[in-house]
Amino acid sequence: MTLSHDHRTRRRRLGVGAVAAGLLAALLTAQPAAATPDPGDVPASREVSKSTETQARKAIADGEIPGRDEIVHSANVRHLANIPKDALPGFNSDLAFQGRYAFAGNYDGFRIFDIADPKAPKTVAQVLCPGSQNDVSVSGNLLFLSTDSSRSDSSCNSTTQPATEKSSWEGMKVFDITDKKNPRYVAAVETACGSHTHSLVPKRDNVYIYVSSYSPSSTFPDCQPPHDGISVIKVPRKAPEKAAVVSFPVLFPGEGPDGGGNPGAPTNPGVSKTTGCHDITVLPSKDLAAGACMGDGILMSVKDPEHPKVIDRVQDNVNFAFWHSATFNQKADKVVFTDELGGGGGATCNAQTGPNRGADGIYDIVGKGESRKLVFRGYYKIPRHQADTENCVAHNGSLIPVKGRDLMVQAWYQGGVSVWDFTDSAHPEEIAYFERGPLTTDTLTVGGSWSAYYYNGYIYSNDIAKGFDVLKLTDRRTDPAQRVRLGELNVQTQPDYFG
Repeated sequence: MTLSHDHRTRRRRLGVGAVAAGLLAALLTAQPAAATPDPGDVPASREVSKSTETQARKAIADGEIPGRDEIVHSANVRHLANIPKDALPGFNSDLAFQGRYAFAGNYDGFRIFDIADPKAPKTVAQVLCPGSQNDVSVSGNLLFLSTDSSRSDSSCNSTTQPATEKSSWEGMKVFDITDKKNPRYVAAVETACGSHTHSLVPKRDNVYIYVSSYSPSSTFPDCQPPHDGISVIKVPRKAPEKAAVVSFPVLFPGEGPDGGGNPGAPTNPGVSKTTGCHDITVLPSKDLAAGACMGDGILMSVKDPEHPKVIDRVQDNVNFAFWHSATFNQKADKVVFTDELGGGGGATCNAQTGPNRGADGIYDIVGKGESRKLVFRGYYKIPRHQADTENCVAHNGSLIPVKGRDLMVQAWYQGGVSVWDFTDSAHPEEIAYFERGPLTTDTLTVGGSWSAYYYNGYIYSNDIAKGFDVLKLTDRRTDPAQRVRLGELNVQTQPDYFG
């Protein structure tokens, strides 16, 4: 059953059970940099206390949260389609788009959808190639896939193998997608500490890939500390089999074994130590990039794509635990950074956590050239409390292209999909939402929207557990975006929508 609610009336007042609070505290303070965040690296479910279970069921009965698997949304959103998972049983992850196709990552590979009719997407291909997170992007006839789990080799038939073994492999895979029904695996490039995420910097004859990875260890032969930079891969379009690492820019120079990034605990309790970057968003039209790098947020010049240069660096050691991702506004005078408090597996959208943690941080970019600075303006978090059995925190989103306004759609795991306006950096507000009720009421179970992106008039969401969703947003504030059409969209390679 689908219900429509006025989002202004749905601020939930849920208490927090003591045991659940203890679990969350353990998630947030127990050596945050020692474990790789994101759902594939935490248990898929964890038992909660009886009081937390009772509380979740009472909140459903009282109408404070949707029922288990119940869909609710604001009046300006329609749910057009859902395509459940099929041959790939792993967690669904990121999305990319090209023409009439959507490419959906999954921890077991990737899936290609024909979205010519958004009300009825059709599966074109499902490629089995295990390796978390399988972050996916496309450029021309090439598809790029990140592998951030230690494998026995670079093939799609590999098995898990300890990172302590020298022969283990992690890195980037390249596929030829000229025939969408039959993608062809053409290249693999091993990178230090694997590839948690990646971002493309497309050029005429080559595609550069910025590979983000982190959490080195002296026991890992191919992931040694300090790991304070990113791997840059150059892929010749006409000869992708020659793809290779061409540089390793150090973004956090410093003396000692840990480099010069945020030291994390005990200096900054509850903050991840910076040992690399989690995600980078490139804005090629402005030769800019923004990096979300665990304990730091950075602004970079990418005029020379092989040698990006840090322009400014900021920290938030009060409310940010893990700098996760970044989004520029169209004018490139703002950046939205996300904080993935709890690593994506925590129930952080509750009253106890509050509105400023596990949220978005909005920063204005002031000044010119290499003197530009990131200046904090405000936080945004969804205005609906979730149950303590729902993982929920700020995650992947994209701009909705409307001239004169800063609008964004964003995934919040089991918090669903939120559309919000940050035109006033200090006073952002939600204008639409879509969500499901909790997957369970007796365990904290990982699920919900991993990525929610706007593409050619529709919102597409890749739900970890429930599959591929298509939403239609109808609102006078966002309707002008329907006139913007793109031939390709990798959100981490942000387009100039009006260029």
